[in-house]
Amino acid sequence: MILTEAIARLMTATLFDKLWDEHLVESQTDGTDLIFIDRIFLHERTGSIALESLKAEGRSVFCPEQVFCCMDHIVDTFPGRGDETTMPSGRDFIVSLRHAAHNTGLTLFDLGDPRQGIVHVVSPEQGIVQPGATLVCPDSHTCTQGAFGALAWGIGSSEAEHALVTKTLRVRRPQTLRVTFNGNLSSGVGAKDLILHLIANHGAAGGSGYAIEFAGDTVRNLDMEARMTLCNMAVEFSAFTGLIAPDEKAINYLKGRPYSPSGDAWEKASTWWQSLHSDDGATFDRELMIDVSAIEPTVTWGTSPEHCVPISGVVPSDGDLASGLERARRYMDLQPGQKLDGLPIEAAFIGSCTNARLSDLRLAARVLRDRSVADGLKAICVPGSMAVRAAAEAEGLDEVFRKAGFEWRESGCSLCFFAGGEHFGYQQRVISTTNRNFESRQGPSTRTHIASPAMVAASAVTGRITDPRKLL
Repeated sequence: MILTEAIARLMTATLFDKLWDEHLVESQTDGTDLIFIDRIFLHERTGSIALESLKAEGRSVFCPEQVFCCMDHIVDTFPGRGDETTMPSGRDFIVSLRHAAHNTGLTLFDLGDPRQGIVHVVSPEQGIVQPGATLVCPDSHTCTQGAFGALAWGIGSSEAEHALVTKTLRVRRPQTLRVTFNGNLSSGVGAKDLILHLIANHGAAGGSGYAIEFAGDTVRNLDMEARMTLCNMAVEFSAFTGLIAPDEKAINYLKGRPYSPSGDAWEKASTWWQSLHSDDGATFDRELMIDVSAIEPTVTWGTSPEHCVPISGVVPSDGDLASGLERARRYMDLQPGQKLDGLPIEAAFIGSCTNARLSDLRLAARVLRDRSVADGLKAICVPGSMAVRAAAEAEGLDEVFRKAGFEWRESGCSLCFFAGGEHFGYQQRVISTTNRNFESRQGPSTRTHIASPAMVAASAVTGRITDPRKLL
């Protein structure tokens, strides 16, 4: 009986359990597991530190052909940029990573390279992330790449050093949570609204200690770029990672990419990828079921991703100083019961690893076409990669943005976060496609409202937070 139950468990595994067990090197006595790491991504802000540390210790990268580097976090995005950056000491990080990557034989997507961009955009574009693989990067939004059925998560610089030298990491196995979205999305509602709705209703710590599998017919109907948006903000739900079982859409997306398999290797890989899914009857530690039919375009009002409401909603009136809600209201200069729809803004930002892919820019351009941004409003668009930028320009989307009054930039993380360089103004109210609305995230005391590309574009036109359905 016991043997039968054990066999049954093996035959009804979750996707996460399959990937974890496939990469399990050894279980440790302290309750952690040693996991094999297939691919590593570095960026200049933290990767340079890890590589310099290895050099100082006399250690070498074990498998340099599986390590990739991006310039993205502290680079300028102004047109015609060179090697300079507005970030304090930023040039030192850029130069350090460039030299270390060249000396170590790592693949570098440098400034001036048409493949350069934000790491979590570049990796799928190049076919570096693949179903069934483990991938880590010293960046919390590495979970974006779980959209392809990969086990991808963010790490620290010291963990990056360990992974670079040993191709392994010691990790405590998380529990499993399946979030099932079912139903048809209403017009003007997308993946950004889904994930904000989840966080608003279950809390920013709701996914803590879990690896999340997103499932359901709503998720199956999303395109790959929307799935990446969904997985991107799993970390805002405090999850270890987020992932989606690979299907025909994922496989077709990767076909022909520079680092994807080809020939017979492609046939073998794609056949295996199709087997990567949670088995019928697989048991998750926790389950959430969400009917999406009633979800509206959603926007944050406070200083946490959980501080968000439907566009028809109002700033909540409950909570005291201890809860953090009153502090958030004061910081954002909002009153209990105040409507978000119609709230004046001073700037709009479209960019980041969350919503700066081609489909995001197309959606925003639909709203902006033959319209102009409100007088006096600063509007910026930063494509997620130079490949996205080139594709958008080939379709004429850049002209739509420019004619509307948006600045059209080169690729990078840009104003997703304030690190001492370019920023929005003091207490300026901004609507943004980014993933975090923390205090001073986009500038000193800047007040950020995060939303979908459609809502950001609509709000830029009206000069007020606006339901995108009014303009779509």
